[in-house]
Amino acid sequence: MKNPSEYELECATNNDIKLLVTYKVASILDYSQDLSEEEREKIATYVKNTVPHQINDYKLINIHGQKVGCLLLEKYEDGILLNEIYLHKNYRRKGIGTNILTNVLNNNPKVYLWVYKKNTNAVNLYKKLGFKIIETTATRYFMKYDKNCK
Repeated sequence: MKNPSEYELECATNNDIKLLVTYKVASILDYSQDLSEEEREKIATYVKNTVPHQINDYKLINIHGQKVGCLLLEKYEDGILLNEIYLHKNYRRKGIGTNILTNVLNNNPKVYLWVYKKNTNAVNLYKKLGFKIIETTATRYFMKYDKNCK
């Protein structure tokens, strides 16, 4: 892929639930390897139960007819929450995620997100784009982008 803007965002449907569950579970478990099997199962169950309720807010990232990831934006306080951005590992580090995030930031003056501390590539990208850490837990950062306070 030569041009990171060669993607399309399409609305997810009920037919995409299984794929979205797979993406969300993968994005959580990639950076939380220290969890017990019981905790992993709880997460998988939680995701299976929540994705169908959020289906109307999900967008699939489509490249040349292939579903390679997803985006989930939700209203949050005075802005939006970037609840999820996931790209299949073969499509990472090609500018696609940066392009999508830049478009989100251009269209929303305040954006919030949670990110795993171990996901250093994402943390560094978010900081580069202007996100600031506003809360810290043992495993994650809560970050905020405010177009008016750069």
